[in-house]
Amino acid sequence: MRDDRFRFRLKQLLADADVRIDGDRAWDMQVRDERLPARILSGGSLALGEAYMDGWWDAGSLDGLLFRLLDAGIDRKVHGFADLRIAVFARLFNLQRGQRSYAVGERHYDIGNDLYAAMLGRRLVYSCGYWRKSGDLDAAQEAKLDLCCRKLGLRPGMRLLDIGCGWGELLKFAAERYGVSGVGITISREQAAYAGSLCEGLPIELRVQDYRELDERFDRIVSIGMFEHVGVKNYETYFDVARRCLAEDGLFLLHSIGGNTSRTHTDPWIAKYVFPNSMLPSAAQLTRALEGRFVIEDWHNFGADYDRTLQVWRDNVEAAWPLLPERYDERFRRMWRYYLAGSMASFRARLIQLWQLVLSPSGVPGGYVAPR
Repeated sequence: MRDDRFRFRLKQLLADADVRIDGDRAWDMQVRDERLPARILSGGSLALGEAYMDGWWDAGSLDGLLFRLLDAGIDRKVHGFADLRIAVFARLFNLQRGQRSYAVGERHYDIGNDLYAAMLGRRLVYSCGYWRKSGDLDAAQEAKLDLCCRKLGLRPGMRLLDIGCGWGELLKFAAERYGVSGVGITISREQAAYAGSLCEGLPIELRVQDYRELDERFDRIVSIGMFEHVGVKNYETYFDVARRCLAEDGLFLLHSIGGNTSRTHTDPWIAKYVFPNSMLPSAAQLTRALEGRFVIEDWHNFGADYDRTLQVWRDNVEAAWPLLPERYDERFRRMWRYYLAGSMASFRARLIQLWQLVLSPSGVPGGYVAPR
């Protein structure tokens, strides 16, 4: 009888999002274990993701189901203990300081370059493509790299700092196309090793280094997809470091996913399985930290492009699973599938955005004209 009540309650919640249990539409939830309703209702978003990883439920269109749940606000109606625990922990401790700042590199970016090479396309760029005039992923990523360089106004002889340089693609692109030299820092040893090989022969230096250790001058600074790991307790420190490293007439391009509301932590499933100690900034949190440090010259949102980027990543990795090592077992694959689908759903529902900010120390004389 109790299991029937749980199932009825779950059925009611899902109905609010036009999702049916064991329905015949692609986005309907197919229940594989009758204990699922109680697990979800008591455990919230963490339980929903873990139950999928365990094979307790499926959907023909996983991103379609998750989009409907998020778009209807179902995530705000069911909370588990993990949500409360991580919120309290984030308030009490600086989750992105000391050794904790290296956790995401070790647990996510060091998983294996083979997985990312299979997923990300010809260029290992693990961030949103720019699809305005692009028809495929490789073209969209090249367009994004070029957009960053044009926004920074790169010229031969300039020195560029890339905070969170990934696998080095932007530095390589900027050195080859725009004639700059540069330094890239990352907290991932796997990324640094790959980037060092990729940029061999170019005036590029790669380091495994925390951004807080930087204290040298650059003409331009760029940071793509790294700010999500900084944490609100460290925003002012982050921008202080960027300010002391940037020339007085320099520009800083910050590329980050952002949230519509201010939070201090991320979803508990994401924190546990994908990006430990991460959080998305809000516009309010960004502007508070920037006040008195930088002039905002431009704020560009192309978050809708991330849904399309993620769809291609999903198609690429699904095709590659049979060719990848056995360490990426079925549970890992379901985890990765859920991560990509949940990200698609969040961007599609416009709950999260992709922002590029161009910042200057004191304002560009005569004004800044933003390329698009």
